Amino acid sequence: MKFFGKEHYITSFSAKHQPKYFVDLGETFQVETHDCYGGAFTSESQLRTSMKMDYINPATGPIYINGVEKGDILCIEIENIELDSQGVMVLYPGMGRLGNKVKIEDTKIILIENGTVFYNEQLQFKVRPMIGVIGVAPVDGEILSESPGDHGGNMDTKYITAGNKLYLPVFHDGALLALGDLHAAMGDGELNGSGIEIGGKVTLKVSKKENQPLALPVVETLDSYMFIASEKTVEKAAEKGMITAVEAIQAKQSLTFNDAYRLLSALCDIQISQLVNPLVTVRISVPKELLM
Repeated sequence: MKFFGKEHYITSFSAKHQPKYFVDLGETFQVETHDCYGGAFTSESQLRTSMKMDYINPATGPIYINGVEKGDILCIEIENIELDSQGVMVLYPGMGRLGNKVKIEDTKIILIENGTVFYNEQLQFKVRPMIGVIGVAPVDGEILSESPGDHGGNMDTKYITAGNKLYLPVFHDGALLALGDLHAAMGDGELNGSGIEIGGKVTLKVSKKENQPLALPVVETLDSYMFIASEKTVEKAAEKGMITAVEAIQAKQSLTFNDAYRLLSALCDIQISQLVNPLVTVRISVPKELLM
């Protein structure tokens, strides 16, 4: 199995970046990742506002996928996520949705052992590993790895995890895949602006689909397809995701817009992935029976 080390990484998604790794369709490979701070925090004495950081969310890659062409859909099977032995959560006044109530800046180093998060002596819970940043080169320009978009990027969607699949539209030959920003646990919304930030190793397998247009990232779980939409506001992201989901239901079920829209309201859910990045991210969860 190929191993792609974290020494090669990008801090923005762009077609200008030269690929550092190469993989074939159907090949299983492992990607080592930094945490979102590039491993800068090793002690609770280090405070975020005192650290000079030129970027966040370094993403290992780019990975060129042989046989993938512009216009294809890239299917990424997430086989396993292996976490490092400790993560970090920083906090400072102004951070997250309740940042105005944070009066003291502090840093918490959190130990991870045998699939358990040791938050403190009294409180432990099981890890919930997920990938915060994963994407391909966008249509044009350069998008910082701290931001999400139609190319993927910093979607911070907890269902991008082992056992699920992620579908991404391909805008350039080879896709130029990159990933990082793992979390040992993160709730919907990433409400204080941070999950348990951690490095690790992710085992993936990639395939492709042809002649099936895809406008947005989609996560496939055991029972749902989740359309991932990112925009400046929750309302705009919701509208974007809903339109894409309705169009997919229309096409699959040969329905009018009105009937597909009714089914969206009757059977589908809107869920919030994150509220704290440059764009907010929502997902429209559609039962598989509507799209199979």
